Amino acid sequence: MRTKFVLVLAFLLALVAALPAAAQDGEGTVTVVHGVPDLTVDVWVNGDATLPGFEPGTITDPLTLPAGDYDIEIYPAGTDPEDADPAIAGSATLPAGANASIVAHLTETGEPTLSVFVNDVSEIAAGDTRLTVRHTAAAPAVDVRAGGEPVFSDLANPDEAGADLPAGTVSADVVPAGGDEAVLGPADLSLPEGTSTIVYAIGSLDDGNLDLLVQTISGLHSDPAAVHAGSGGAATASALPLWVAALMLAGGLMATTGGLAYARARR
Repeated sequence: MRTKFVLVLAFLLALVAALPAAAQDGEGTVTVVHGVPDLTVDVWVNGDATLPGFEPGTITDPLTLPAGDYDIEIYPAGTDPEDADPAIAGSATLPAGANASIVAHLTETGEPTLSVFVNDVSEIAAGDTRLTVRHTAAAPAVDVRAGGEPVFSDLANPDEAGADLPAGTVSADVVPAGGDEAVLGPADLSLPEGTSTIVYAIGSLDDGNLDLLVQTISGLHSDPAAVHAGSGGAATASALPLWVAALMLAGGLMATTGGLAYARARR
């Protein structure tokens, strides 16, 4: 458990430490997806216990946040900071940015990792919807089917595939690439007009805990009056404190521009 915890969070802090200290004005939108099974942590920010017991299977509501700097100390859940040093400690900068989803998940071989996805919040034509599937599970490449027919084929971790299509309800399932036996689903997905539905496959095929998480971004109608920053909900939703989204968004923006450096530990 501790090894998984350190791997995921060390990588996250490495991402944010690599960011330049530019772009301090403005805001960004971030959604955080926790898809690593059995990984619960406590987080302290600027000396305060800010996020106790952040649990897997959670998708946050999207947050619009000011740019800024944050000091973070992260402990395995239940650790008393008076009795132990943090497993991870560092500082993070949130620059002004885009709409991003940051996903803690397993690689195909079952190692914890972090992936960054830039959400498409462009306008959707009248009568249409947007469906995106993100493979973030410990499983080989898969086909995603709707009504028994493949719509996205040979999707590997950590890739995504998406398309705009007529709004409605579809019955979707996930099968091994080229196979017929579903490993996830079927599940009915409601795809409203002007809405982006993002489906995450999480968990592990070998461990038998594959699952689906759903993120929704609404307000993408082609009507000029629509708000395109996006709003959302989730199958399991909770509002994170500002520092968490700041940390995650900083990592997301770095990953979209390239580059990686090791975190400078405070301890």
